[in-house]
Amino acid sequence: MANSSGLLLNPNTHDPQQFDAETRRQLKALIEWFEARGKTKLLQDDLEAAWVTDFLEFIKHERIFATFLTPSEYADGDPNKRWDTSRNAALSEIFGFYGLAYWYAEQVTILGLGPIWQSNNKEAMRRAADQLEAGGVMAFALSERDHGADIYNTDMLLTPSSEQGIAFRASGEKYYIGNGNVAGMVSVFSRRTDVEGADGYVWFVADSSHENYELIGNVVHGQMYVSNFRLDGYPVREEDILDTGPDAFSAALNTVNVGKFNLCSGSIGMCEHAFYEAITHANNRILYGNPVTDFPHVRASFVDAYARLIAMKLFSDRAIDYFRSASREDRRYLLFNPVTKSKVTSEGEVVVTLLQDVLAAKSFEKNTYFSEVARLIGCLPRLEGTVHVNVAQILKFMPNYMFNPAEYPAIGTRDDPADDVFFWGQGPARGASKVQFADWAPVYEKHSDIPNVARFYDQVLALRELLTVAAPDADQQADLDFVLVVGHLFTLVVYGQLILEQAELIGLDRDLVDQIFDFQIRDFSSYAVALHGKPSSTQAQQDWALAAVRKPAVDAERFGRVWEQVKAYDGAYEMRP
Repeated sequence: MANSSGLLLNPNTHDPQQFDAETRRQLKALIEWFEARGKTKLLQDDLEAAWVTDFLEFIKHERIFATFLTPSEYADGDPNKRWDTSRNAALSEIFGFYGLAYWYAEQVTILGLGPIWQSNNKEAMRRAADQLEAGGVMAFALSERDHGADIYNTDMLLTPSSEQGIAFRASGEKYYIGNGNVAGMVSVFSRRTDVEGADGYVWFVADSSHENYELIGNVVHGQMYVSNFRLDGYPVREEDILDTGPDAFSAALNTVNVGKFNLCSGSIGMCEHAFYEAITHANNRILYGNPVTDFPHVRASFVDAYARLIAMKLFSDRAIDYFRSASREDRRYLLFNPVTKSKVTSEGEVVVTLLQDVLAAKSFEKNTYFSEVARLIGCLPRLEGTVHVNVAQILKFMPNYMFNPAEYPAIGTRDDPADDVFFWGQGPARGASKVQFADWAPVYEKHSDIPNVARFYDQVLALRELLTVAAPDADQQADLDFVLVVGHLFTLVVYGQLILEQAELIGLDRDLVDQIFDFQIRDFSSYAVALHGKPSSTQAQQDWALAAVRKPAVDAERFGRVWEQVKAYDGAYEMRP
């Protein structure tokens, strides 16, 4: 057995040695702030929907956003400032561990910074760096009530102005805008009234304290401030303009590429804290004269939840390496990004549901962190584009991934203290169907001595056969309800690839890898049955679907050993009262 302990974040022992001393100090200071605040106060603030003022004061005092979210170009000589996806993910996981509202304040700051750091507006970048240093947060104003995040349509209108020093007057509303109540720089997507088509798109920055900025209110009840605001003749100066035309369109999509990756680590943190509460409660509760965890269905739920949670972490950690190694020549991150967003966050929902089925009534008690997680875990799959939108995006990569591999240099673990400058120079948001990938088969073949990996690999080969001999026809390809099932099948292939790569890099326990692919097989079979039942599926596709169903390799001793890993988390962490 290799590495199988300490896989979950434990604030009592957390000291990420892969990072530099100042990063470790700030991460531990953050944990200490939450722990000193205590569980009672944390849950009370959630129940009372208290805005995170004290938290943002701490962020300001410790200069956390300034350190983690400022590219080194604007570091003013501070060697600790950089945009480092590896440590940003660690920060986000801690936020999720203690509360989605804290994660959300960071998330929308990241999104708000996206159009700024991508622009060529040096003055705006300097303002952003200064505001981060002063403890400020940002906002990202793309969505609208009538259009959602449809960037082809926006009713935020810019009217050219002849006034001295003012390029445009902006009028319109934005909706679902986090931090819109306090952000010193709100990145606003708009279009000119005097220019038709894509050439009329404009990103500019607004100040939420300006008299022409009207904060209408929070559209949700919670600590998160998800604002609706209106601009009424807001003066937009030349120095406020970030990007125009097609570049503005690309900046919107590329910002979402950066921001939506952050969803996975928030989900992971939430699930980890919920897992500690669940196993500690259930393993110490007596029901009908026996510990709850003596019941086979309870153990099955815990083992499945644990395996899925570890898989979430494995995939996300490996995706970081591809993100940090990306370039104009290596754009594989464009696939791994929506998989991370849609699959990892959806798995977070599955994990919480499995645990809640064990906890039952306990999961609703207001003195549990679990009750907060159960209420909010569903937000993450539905932010920065729904799962359906992201799976539709994933499908664009399927032909080249499955059938047209390319050679790439090997990528190792990327936790080095480097500035991920490519995020701010991703280039035009097009060409997804042309992106190629390294051959996925060797990593499956290498680990096919593990029974469930071998069995899942059989299903992967079956999917390739389906796409060869009974691929969706033109009508089916136009039927999103049908092709989304194919997209989910394909997503499992990509998910498994990066899980295996990361498992090898960290020397993960073979038992746990086998248990992970137990649920991969079951999930693949479930989607195959769903394909069989679709109204438009052909006889050949129906025959394929039934033939692709597999039962995972049963190994009671392996299951028992993984259960012992799960059981070891009983009492390993409990938040200070």
